[in-house]
Amino acid sequence: MHKAPPRSWLFIPGDSAKKLAKADSCGADALILDLEDSVAADRKPAARDLVAAFLADRPTGARTSQLWVRINPLDSADTLADLKSIIGMQPDGIMQPKTNTPNCVRTLSHYLDAFEAQHDLAAGQTRIVPVATETAVAPFHLGDFASAGLTRLAGMTWGAEDLATAVAASTNRDATGEWSFTYRMARSLTLLAAHAAGVQAIDTLHADFRDEDGLRASSRASRSEGFSSRLAIHPAQVPIINESYLPTQDEITQARRIVEAFAANPGAGTIGLDGKMVDIPHLKQAQSILALADSYSVRS
Repeated sequence: MHKAPPRSWLFIPGDSAKKLAKADSCGADALILDLEDSVAADRKPAARDLVAAFLADRPTGARTSQLWVRINPLDSADTLADLKSIIGMQPDGIMQPKTNTPNCVRTLSHYLDAFEAQHDLAAGQTRIVPVATETAVAPFHLGDFASAGLTRLAGMTWGAEDLATAVAASTNRDATGEWSFTYRMARSLTLLAAHAAGVQAIDTLHADFRDEDGLRASSRASRSEGFSSRLAIHPAQVPIINESYLPTQDEITQARRIVEAFAANPGAGTIGLDGKMVDIPHLKQAQSILALADSYSVRS
């Protein structure tokens, strides 16, 4: 399994044996085995069994993708049943829906403490990514994640569909087809909150899986804004997302020139390059680009 941060996070309905059987070949950096929205209430017990078996058949040292599980919300009767069925099989992490505040993640962390101890697993090995904008109150608490001390926090993502439901909106799009203001705001706040907390900023899904050009354009724009990965709902989206969240050859070449220029001028805080001044923030950005390229063996 690749150790670099995931670029693509593909949802797989936990009650679909057919889709689970094809999951390994999709190329996603992370699979999200879903026990929540894609599974009807009467199918949740069967989904738990299928997801547990899927995890058990793929021990941690033999996985081609990270394996995450989206459980049901904390205020449901399913949360503990979900965790009881899967933690012994060592998922790489839990995606937590309907996260109102950092305290929701803290509560889930306490549950994970108990289940990891029960199964003699390393304390803290199960990471958490909250979907942090799905309720009306959630966006008001995004900045609190930075100081919450949540050691299991691995990333933050956002969702527009449940937020639209929460505020009784008839749509989450404006007349141009873009996110309307409330959802652009939630997205931006999630991006800032993730970086403030020092974790991955994960953009939400592109719902039309047939719209390859739209997915590619919005994913590249998303990466340029500071998101490092994206949710996916169809295997066809995975290759586009994986490629879009890597630096381009031009970016790698320019980043290498910036790093080399600073290396040739030790102690300099600002240097001239191609008639422009570049400073330490540019150097840090260049170093990040090269580190990401190296982690996925991208060469210029």
